Amino acid sequence: MANQPTPPTLLIISQVFVPDPAAVGQQIADLAGEMVHRGWNVVVYTSARGYDDPQRRYRRHEFIDGVDVRRLPLSSFGKSSIAIRLLAGALFLAQAIVRALFLPRLELILVSTSPPFAGIGGTLLSWLRATPLVWWVMDLNPDQMVAAGKLSSSSFAVRVFEWMNRMTLSRSRDVIALDLYMKRRLVSKGPYEQKVHVVPPWPHDTILTAPKGASDSFRARHGLGDAFVVMYSGNHAIQHPLETLLNAARRLAERRNLVFVFVGGGAGKEGVDQQVREGAPNIVSLPFQPLDDLGESLAAADVHVVTMGNEVVGIVHPCKVYGALAVGRPILFFGPAESHIGDIMASHDIGVRVDHGDVGGAVAAIEKLSGLSSDTLAAIGKTAVAIVRGAFSQDHSMNKVADILCGPQSTVAEKANS
Repeated sequence: MANQPTPPTLLIISQVFVPDPAAVGQQIADLAGEMVHRGWNVVVYTSARGYDDPQRRYRRHEFIDGVDVRRLPLSSFGKSSIAIRLLAGALFLAQAIVRALFLPRLELILVSTSPPFAGIGGTLLSWLRATPLVWWVMDLNPDQMVAAGKLSSSSFAVRVFEWMNRMTLSRSRDVIALDLYMKRRLVSKGPYEQKVHVVPPWPHDTILTAPKGASDSFRARHGLGDAFVVMYSGNHAIQHPLETLLNAARRLAERRNLVFVFVGGGAGKEGVDQQVREGAPNIVSLPFQPLDDLGESLAAADVHVVTMGNEVVGIVHPCKVYGALAVGRPILFFGPAESHIGDIMASHDIGVRVDHGDVGGAVAAIEKLSGLSSDTLAAIGKTAVAIVRGAFSQDHSMNKVADILCGPQSTVAEKANS
């Protein structure tokens, strides 16, 4: 009997991976499983502790859907400060690089932007192992820190970070951006137009397969009853401002049939929790939900809020819009018209866009959406689901990323036998 060809090894370096609830880890887990299905040996180096909650500990070594997951210690200390996050990221990358130097049959390296400077770690490893590198850009730094006012565009740290990005762009065989605006920012850094691909992220399958009636169970557990629920679900990052929505909620505090539910965590969650502590009667604050319950929590909303700061277009990508579309709910978008979501909403009647600071416009939009008939809401939901099952489906986007990773070879067998 002829020996079977040894499968090539794909190494993925990401500070987050399932069951951690961070969206980056969920996307990478889906892709890793697909690459195993395509015949690759997939090894993931990730953190042994939760990214948002470092008190959560995960198994140091396990196989998930055929993916060899190896979790490294001293890789997450929480998000209390940028310095703490950078230290954890540096320690994580150092461990990953050292271990990867001795990983057998390594034929491809994939890094994302968790930690933010993972690209330069992948670049160094790619050079040391003479192995192709693919950079999957989920958000863009130092652009994000400059936009947030944490660093000056002329600072030494920013110049170093920009140099690292240029090195990563130069070394990478392929670069994946999440939208056209992000690609424009990347190619402005150098002559990399041909290697930068645009592939939007996708909603997790559990969102699309939540059992019928599960949303009623979620509503019952959290005392939502038959109220009209406006939900923000996901990372409450400062790049996704919530002030206009919270101000609108205050103006609508007397509407007892209207509830604003905030699910998730992050630096921006403190503003929400402050409203709750002050006795806001129409605001509910909940932590991140387990991945297996994500479909039912999203389906419990009548309207989903997506927000993006005007200054972060092309820097971050509001992935939460796909989950909202997947459960067939209208979108209340706070952000600029010239953006990825602005483009989607300009092409499809799936909700209302409001400028940041326009509290009156937000109140009017919420009152309009809450007053729509069930037939109109159903029609909007049908359109939303059709969008996400088409160009933004998991099957479409995940396979496109997997095809990029596999490169010009059509099959792993051809690669192994070449």
